[in-house]
Amino acid sequence: MRKKKEHLSAEDALAQALVPESEWPYQVPGNWVWVRGEHIFKPMTSKKPEGEYFSYIDIESIDNLNQQVNNVKKLKVSDAPSRASRELYEGDTLFSLVRPYLMNIAFITEEFAQSIASTGFYVCRPTSILNNRYLFRLMTSNYVVNGLNSYMKGDNSPSIRSSDIQGFYYPIPPVAEQQRIVDRIESLFEKLDQAKGLIQEALDSFEKRKAAILHKAFCGELTKKWREENGVGMESWETLKFSDVAEIKSNLVDPFNYLDMPHIAPDNIQKYTGKLLDYRTIREDNVKSSKHRFYAGQILYSKIRPYLSKAVIVDFDGLCSADMYPVETTENTKYLWYFMLSEEFVVQASSAGSRSVLPKINQKELSQVKVKVPEMDEQIKIVELLECILYEDESALELCNVLDTIEKMKKNILARAFRGELDTDDPAEESILVLLDELVINRQ
Repeated sequence: MRKKKEHLSAEDALAQALVPESEWPYQVPGNWVWVRGEHIFKPMTSKKPEGEYFSYIDIESIDNLNQQVNNVKKLKVSDAPSRASRELYEGDTLFSLVRPYLMNIAFITEEFAQSIASTGFYVCRPTSILNNRYLFRLMTSNYVVNGLNSYMKGDNSPSIRSSDIQGFYYPIPPVAEQQRIVDRIESLFEKLDQAKGLIQEALDSFEKRKAAILHKAFCGELTKKWREENGVGMESWETLKFSDVAEIKSNLVDPFNYLDMPHIAPDNIQKYTGKLLDYRTIREDNVKSSKHRFYAGQILYSKIRPYLSKAVIVDFDGLCSADMYPVETTENTKYLWYFMLSEEFVVQASSAGSRSVLPKINQKELSQVKVKVPEMDEQIKIVELLECILYEDESALELCNVLDTIEKMKKNILARAFRGELDTDDPAEESILVLLDELVINRQ
């Protein structure tokens, strides 16, 4: 016999919803409260695809750089995946349960409200005490994303559970304050996005120039004069398989034995540029699962989303994510690295993988990628010319740094917003406790 739900007194029901001050993740203004998610989210609902076709949103449908839906799939109902069952309403926020650190998060606008989402998402549906845009911005904050990351389990497809989101602690200000916070965030973000757009235009111009230069390098045009001066012909060039010129040095180790060594993950490599970003140690990242041991002089290549072209040469030893390959080559290391950044390589790598939800290139597929290889002397000359030419475009790297700074500024704005530090708080405003009290009583 099913156990009846225990009926709590109003006081006990409110106490169950509120987080005790001793457990607050951080201090907030006096008229804010900390609440467990299950008490401020409406239950998720299911919906089966109907008719001949339906609109489907899966992880691949999310633009995780801008946290928005950008690729809704039109599928035949007869071909509906078993995971297609999350009902959506305007104002919902989708939060991916799979690899939450990738920030596949999106706000559901009217345009997508009739779609069906994958069960790979948790649908955050706000109750009457939550502003839907406040909830969306809160779910994209470092506090929430990093906090939920700590619950991830599994090595191949690390995920969190719906109960992790429901049990998480969320800072909730008065309703009017929520709207002021949203207005302030979106006003500041609009200005930053305008600057970002101008910088991106300049970067796009650089990327086109860089792609053209790399194309000239790997079709022999860049060193045409050098070959003439040295009596070398294009017949000295070979097209070889990646496995003929490089070796993938898979070497999984227990991170516990390397706590103070650098930890490199795909997120630590800037897309397209081959630049290494800030990183931390194994201890600082609280790494638990096995990682590849790498050594100075190797190329680290991200096998996830190969179209992002994340490859870097390291000059130190450390451990890298299992989603990366440490690579050693018998050719000139910088020559191979530049080739791996070229459009020719990226196109091959991007089309090699068969997975669609999280594109990935495996070792067998990578080993078959074709690499154009001249004699060693010409490789060295190509590297010399590329470094000379691309050094002149060093300003592009500075622009990338500015883009990174803008993203950090956004994260800082969100962090301050959800601490009540954007000068939008009105101490005289009544706490949301009264509304929360009514909500928890009505939900019993």
